Amino acid sequence: MTNYFTWCDFDKSVDYIANQCKFQKFSGIYGVPRGGLCLAVALSHKLDTQLIEKPSKNSLIVDDIFETGITLSNFKHIEGANFFVLVSKKKPIWWNTVKISYKREWIVFPWENKKNEIKDKKEYHNKRGLK
Repeated sequence: MTNYFTWCDFDKSVDYIANQCKFQKFSGIYGVPRGGLCLAVALSHKLDTQLIEKPSKNSLIVDDIFETGITLSNFKHIEGANFFVLVSKKKPIWWNTVKISYKREWIVFPWENKKNEIKDKKEYHNKRGLK
């Protein structure tokens, strides 16, 4: 099953995250490359907070999706960091999400090349030993 995350979904998600974070002070916003970069830029403008090149103490760290947790776990140790993803395939524990999706659902974000969708999905599943 494929789900297309639209620019409209993105805009609503940015508003939701900004609303959740509006009373917090961050040292900056870091977007995990590549999927978190669009979100980080949009939130940087919305929250009037600087975009940072690497995560630091008390930063907001964002990404497009939480599937296995491998990516965000690399930053879990950062003191005072807050984490947000657009879509999580697991119930959030130490991170926050806008939407929870099914584990087998393939999400295509608007900045991705839709022509490569099938190839990207196969490559992702092959790397992780999924069928």
